[in-house]
Amino acid sequence: MITTTDNNSNQPLVSLREIQELSIAITAKSLNPAMLTVDFLKYSGIVPPDWELNGQPVLNPNYAQVNFQNGISIVAQPRKITFVEIINSPDSLNLKLPEIVGLYLDKLPLAEYQALGIAPKSIVPLPSSPDAAKKYITETLLAPGPWHNFGIAPLQAGINLLYQLETSQLSVGINEVKLQLPDGKTLAALLFAGNFNYNLAEGSDRLNLLKQYLGQWQKDLEIFRELVTQRFLERQPPVFPSNINLPLGPRIVTGK
Repeated sequence: MITTTDNNSNQPLVSLREIQELSIAITAKSLNPAMLTVDFLKYSGIVPPDWELNGQPVLNPNYAQVNFQNGISIVAQPRKITFVEIINSPDSLNLKLPEIVGLYLDKLPLAEYQALGIAPKSIVPLPSSPDAAKKYITETLLAPGPWHNFGIAPLQAGINLLYQLETSQLSVGINEVKLQLPDGKTLAALLFAGNFNYNLAEGSDRLNLLKQYLGQWQKDLEIFRELVTQRFLERQPPVFPSNINLPLGPRIVTGK
């Protein structure tokens, strides 16, 4: 998740228009959280043996989580495993995660795979005013109407959209968030959370089909980036300056 708070002057800067997190989720009938151990990941060659842990792993019958210091996390629940990578480079296509997922599939080819989700997230800071994110959602994305003015506090809203693509469905959530900066100040921002959902048809060669869909991750990220930057952000160019740069890892402190 985009919650890292380790910021310092030596960190690289990246435009927050860029995708900042990628997660890849796999569902299968026979995935068992108890199998997700550090020894299994390293001795099977799924992750390099020199990767250092970021905290104590969690392992129980219904939930397992392993976090590495390089920003990659793996979380397992019954019938589902999710791989997450925090993007700490301006080149968001130079990622380790898809290779790690591919190695995992190679080691567990008989898991009766059912679906794949490729989920990018991007934060867009709005420095113009503290309520800029709220106004963008309620005044730009939503049509005006009497339903705006109801209750004793300003309207808060989030948007969920669903797009049918050629081989997947893309869901996009747009929500207002606050970012906590290294100096303790907060900044209004929008969180765009996408998910490309691929279902594996009954009777198909599911493992090969899953690998084929996984191989489209770069295309999916480009589709998501184009949707966010060209279809949403370009509607309000003065509000989304391209030169806003912050140290990677501003912490989301609230969704309100």
